Amino acid sequence: MTSESDQARRQQLGEFLRSQRARLSPGLFGLQGGSRRRTPGLRREEVAQLGGLSTTWYTWLEQGRDISLSAHALGRLANVLKFTPAERAYLFDLAGKRDPQASAEAEPAAPSGLLAALDAITAPAYVLDHLWKALGWNKAAASLFSGWLDGDNDRNLLNFIFLNPAAQRLIDGWEGRARRVIAEFRTDYGHHLEEPAMQALVQNLIATSPFFAEAWPIHSVVGREGGARRFNHPERGFLELRQITLNPTTRPDLKFVMLV
Repeated sequence: MTSESDQARRQQLGEFLRSQRARLSPGLFGLQGGSRRRTPGLRREEVAQLGGLSTTWYTWLEQGRDISLSAHALGRLANVLKFTPAERAYLFDLAGKRDPQASAEAEPAAPSGLLAALDAITAPAYVLDHLWKALGWNKAAASLFSGWLDGDNDRNLLNFIFLNPAAQRLIDGWEGRARRVIAEFRTDYGHHLEEPAMQALVQNLIATSPFFAEAWPIHSVVGREGGARRFNHPERGFLELRQITLNPTTRPDLKFVMLV
């Protein structure tokens, strides 16, 4: 049964495609324009042909009908209509599909503005990618996370929590927090399920961490939330901080984490 929200989303998708089709000049594709065209831009059959798609399928898509949507077909549409990255992301959001190019095109490094923000913050702060690898951190974070962000250590937070004995000593109530971390990470795992690096990370954790291997098949899923975080620091003693996690609008695959 189709909900009203699904119908509204399909209607928005159809209107979006029509508006984008109308703004493109036929001359960009070697097609003739002129007075014979009743509407500006490309015709539906031209978009379909350029994208290697069925004209009927594309027409129904613009009409907001409930039809099957392939991520690869949407990708071809985005290429034909010359979408910007923001327009492409909007297309896939309206269609409720994951962009197959999203992981491949994601920048591996954190934007310089985020890294500069880390240095401007006095509280411990760091930036994680979708594999939960730290791309940047400040001195306060390196001081807090002994065994992870200090020295020459592996920068993946999951590897630190599940494979480094120092994490169990540092994180107060380690077992409960570790289970929560697995449930939070599963959201990122679901978004990048087909990525080889993601599969390699999970398989290594299953093979090397009995705790992770036991908890992973439970399939708990929760959003990454803030809240109290307690630590037993080897030099500073017991610490209680509040975690705040932000997703930059320009790089929603990253997490900007502060402990205040």
